[in-house]
Order: sequence, then C-alpha cells, then structure tokens
Amino acid sequence: MAAMMTACNPGDRVIVFSPFYENYVADTILSGAEPIYVPLHPPDFRFDEAELRAAFARRPKAIILCNPANPTGRVFTRGELELIGRLATQADAFVITDEVYEHIVFAPHQHTYFAALPGLFDRTITCGSLSKTYSVTGWRLGYVIAAPAVIAGARKVHDFLTVGAAAPLQEAAVAGLNLPDSYYSELQASYSAKRELFLGFLRQTGLRFTEPEGAYYVLLDIAESGWTDDRAFCDWLVKQVGVAAVPGSSFFHEPVHNLIRFHFAKRPETLEAAGQRLIGLRERAAQAPERV
Repeated sequence: MAAMMTACNPGDRVIVFSPFYENYVADTILSGAEPIYVPLHPPDFRFDEAELRAAFARRPKAIILCNPANPTGRVFTRGELELIGRLATQADAFVITDEVYEHIVFAPHQHTYFAALPGLFDRTITCGSLSKTYSVTGWRLGYVIAAPAVIAGARKVHDFLTVGAAAPLQEAAVAGLNLPDSYYSELQASYSAKRELFLGFLRQTGLRFTEPEGAYYVLLDIAESGWTDDRAFCDWLVKQVGVAAVPGSSFFHEPVHNLIRFHFAKRPETLEAAGQRLIGLRERAAQAPERV
C-alpha cells in the first residue's frame, strides 16, 4: 500500500496481471487509481506481448509485478522482464515488484531482480518481506527498496499508514538477515523436496495442474471432474475429502471457475496425509452428488 500511494495519484492507471494476489487491486482502488488488467494465459500463465503493449498505450502510472508469482508459481524470464522494463520506460511508469518469494525458486528457473536490470533501478519500487523466507508470516515485517527520492515519499506515506513495526521484531529480524548463504540453499532444497512430494500425489489425482516454477502454490484444474463452480468444489473438498484449497476465481479478474489453489508450505507428514486423501480425486469428484 505504501508503494502504491507513493507511485500513484487519484485518477492514475495501474497495470495488474491476472490472476493476482488479491491485495493488488484493493490497494490500487484505495489509492484512487484504476486497474488495467492484463491476463496471464493458462496453462503456463504467460502474457501476450500485444495485450501488454495495449495496456501500456493507456499511459499507466505503474505496473505491479509479482515474481515469483502468487497464485501461479510463475517465475518471469529475464527476457519478459526486459520487455516490461522497455515498455515501462517508454510510458514513464513505475514498476512495483513483489518479490517476497525471491528465495523459493525451483531449478532450472532463476529469479532475476527487476531493479538490477540495466537502467531500471530508478523506476522500480521493490517490495520485500521476511514472512516467507524466514517463516515468520505472523510478524508482518516487510520493506521497500527504491531510489532515494522515491523512498523519501514512501517514508511519509508509511508514517501515516502504520507508523512502524514493533521494535523487538525488527531486532529479531536482524538475526535472519545475518544468516549465511547456506540457509538459503537449505531453504530452496527443503521447498523443492516438498514440491516434489506434493506434486507426486497430484499426478495421482487424474487432474491437470501447472507445475510451479517458484513460490509454494499450485493451481489444479477441476474441469475434467465435471465441476463448474470452484467455490462449491472447495466446500465439498474440505468436507468430504478433508483437504483445504482456495477457489481460483478469487485471484482472477476474468470469469475463471475451473481452478483451485493448493499450497505446500507444510511439514512433509502433513503433505503426505493430504496427498493420500487426494489420490483418485477426479473419479471421486465426478461421482459426488454435490457436483450438480
């Protein structure tokens, strides 16, 4: 929110890729700006260059970029980021990046820091967080990195939004920031193992899904089970199967109702228990009376 209010004035336009983390649109609207939606096309959730160019032709003040992405698990390639950078430069737009999953990326994919691309630091507002990397989601600690003139504005906005994070938590965060490189290697290895464990069970569901390249989310396509209502499916899933998921429609601007989102940031034994319950999900869901 601080980044949005720093970059935008009421009446400005902001490009938002769809699907998106739900706060992006809410923060855009609360800032008085208008969202311009650009779809990420399944199953690989890549944008169409012509559609993105058309969005930039409307002279947005900013574009929001989540990389690695929630809920898709996409890791944008360097070429994609460079294209976004060129279009943002031509439109004189800020690029607000959400890079909270920067250290959760699966081989052979690599995370590229947008602000590190040549000539783009001054128009980038990077939003980071300790929540995911250090597993302290409840602390709500984050940070913004930008050019000095932009940070000066962000500090003023932040002071009126939240005043400041609790001092003891800030002190505790220093311990995490001082961890050695081996911590990040172990983190990546841990999530890679969890990913493979959970995806192994999803392959036994009989339903299609998009393999995540980063973050810890996976979108499962329920269309072949005969369900057309993702919310109803998630209700049935938690009641009858004992596994919770999020309706994919909550992340889309478009009327998409065939996807549900799982996450695998859990202990291996929890993923094992959930996975066992999901085996054969397609057939069980197709026979459920709630489907019709």
